[in-house]
Amino acid sequence: MMDATQENSLVFKAHSGIHTLQVVQTLPISLDEAWDFFSSPMNLAKITPDYMGFEITSGQPKAMFAGQIISYKVAPFPYVKLNWVTEITHVQEKRFFVDEQRFGPYALWHHEHHFQPAGPSAVIMEDRVSYKLPLGPVGNLFGAKLVEKNLRNIFGYRVQTLKEMFNA
Repeated sequence: MMDATQENSLVFKAHSGIHTLQVVQTLPISLDEAWDFFSSPMNLAKITPDYMGFEITSGQPKAMFAGQIISYKVAPFPYVKLNWVTEITHVQEKRFFVDEQRFGPYALWHHEHHFQPAGPSAVIMEDRVSYKLPLGPVGNLFGAKLVEKNLRNIFGYRVQTLKEMFNA
């Protein structure tokens, strides 16, 4: 899944009407620290651009678990505030977890978060987001480039913020 040639990369691919964003980043923290930070839904706001107005509306979620439903308000585009509901569908502690959209702006949203130790004080993280736009070919024709640009900005912000937070 992850290899050293992909470290610190952001790649988009399209296949069968599904778009996939893969982001790989190495951080100078232990696997335990990485898991503690990323498995807490409350930390998502810290690594999301302020302009998105990200807000968890389902209360203060405790430790993540498979089956957990989390609802948000988010503005993926200026003046467009949306309700978004995701479910944590899979959790293998300190290896990966998956969130999937149940209600929201995409026809499909499947976000995998993978963690791999890279020595005692480093971890390689991989985000793999597979998504499908609504409205089929029309959605792809008019929205694919806009959504890709937006996701590049969001995940680029995330990469930079994590570098700063963890002194990478």
